[in-house]
Amino acid sequence: MKKQDIKILLVDDEPDILEILSYNLSSEGYKIYTAKNGLEAIEKAKKKQPHLIILDVMMPEMDGIEACEIIRKTDGLEDTIIAFLTARSEDYSQVAGFDAGADDYITKPIKPKVLVSKVKSLLRRLKKGEESTDEILKVGKLVINREEYKVINNGEEMVLPRKEFELLALLASKPDKVFKREVILDKVWGQEVVVGGRTIDVHIRKLREKIGEDHFKTVKGVGYKYVQ
Repeated sequence: MKKQDIKILLVDDEPDILEILSYNLSSEGYKIYTAKNGLEAIEKAKKKQPHLIILDVMMPEMDGIEACEIIRKTDGLEDTIIAFLTARSEDYSQVAGFDAGADDYITKPIKPKVLVSKVKSLLRRLKKGEESTDEILKVGKLVINREEYKVINNGEEMVLPRKEFELLALLASKPDKVFKREVILDKVWGQEVVVGGRTIDVHIRKLREKIGEDHFKTVKGVGYKYVQ
């Protein structure tokens, strides 16, 4: 997908921040739309169908958390990438954002070059989604064959136990997206009885040993993500 085809919705109640974000991202070639509060963001999102929404948390009329929850339940916007823009660095703010359905967060103040780099990282998920197939998932040097339950990492073929394979496939399906623990349990273990809350941790530890320590990041109090 070309940059000029990528639509980004910026939402913040501070005009100066909107101006700075808009200038730097439009200079990169992206198509930019703006909104000043959560209510306006929902209407713009429905109308413009953006690929990425950068959403401030603290806003009048409707805050970013509530707006995110509504956007996530709107037809056609379920897979839109959403990142919160917030000056609040407390863990509870980040957890609330992930609970609302956000994919990531950006802490302000943020330097223009860092912003552009972060946006490029978030948008890489669009490309990965286009390239992936139902049965074969390729992420960097990692290849996952869902049909044959086969994994190739750095050219080395390996066979993983079923739950390790399913956990890896889930996390790698959306690199850099944080999967909450309850989502992981539901997707990988479903209705099966899970003995103890450490089940996911144990499987992550095994995957780190086999695939690589740096590919699996823990987001404290939330869950895990796969990093390419």
